[in-house]
Amino acid sequence: MTFLELHQQDTPLLIGNVWDASSANIVSRLGFSAVGTSSAAIAYTLGYEDGENMPFNELLFMVERISRVVCVPLTVDLEAGYGETADDIAANILQLAKLGVVGINLEDSNIIDGKRTLRDAADFALTLSSIRSALNHANIDMFINARADAFIMKTDDALAQTLDRATRYEAAGASGLFVPYLRAEQDIAAVVAHTALPVNVLCVPELPDFATLASCGVKRISMGDFAYEKLQRELHASLKTVLDDGAFSSLFMPT
Repeated sequence: MTFLELHQQDTPLLIGNVWDASSANIVSRLGFSAVGTSSAAIAYTLGYEDGENMPFNELLFMVERISRVVCVPLTVDLEAGYGETADDIAANILQLAKLGVVGINLEDSNIIDGKRTLRDAADFALTLSSIRSALNHANIDMFINARADAFIMKTDDALAQTLDRATRYEAAGASGLFVPYLRAEQDIAAVVAHTALPVNVLCVPELPDFATLASCGVKRISMGDFAYEKLQRELHASLKTVLDDGAFSSLFMPT
């Protein structure tokens, strides 16, 4: 089944989000149908803050290592594209395609001086259109998951903004619509009804269960960096126990 076909099932596609070859190995062994990178988790693993603070060649290195251990479709969180222009971003995507990557996330916000800012919708749609044209010219079939960040930004008109952006991004050649922090059932249903694009939601504490999301028409669910963050908390607690006990016995207790 192709990556696009995985977005056309009655049951939403659950993406196993990873940050290195080890986590990708676990996700692969568990039988996830697709693997996606978490930009934040990769950045933290390499000692960077999230928000395109790591060099693109370091992201490429991590993706190459991950691609070696997965045999299912691999999609990469490309954040805002790691480029100043649509041509720069398209060139980055072409490098990912050479590694076997079949999908990317591209967000319509930027982090500048530590502050996230929502891009103009028309400008981002033009960028998407230019990227799609460049990929078509290179004969690259890439799933472009356009991320609409109005809910992340907590704008007063987040739903209306998202619906407008969905229309623009669909017309510009996006393959899917990713709306992080979309979590209320009525809002999810409104977005799904508004666009022909498969809608992707993100793991957040208030997100409905998978069956409810399926009934709302959601086609893809992502974990982001939440699995990574949970493991970091567990590692912290485990190593603190070693310090407190003055022994390693806790490391060998069954889980």
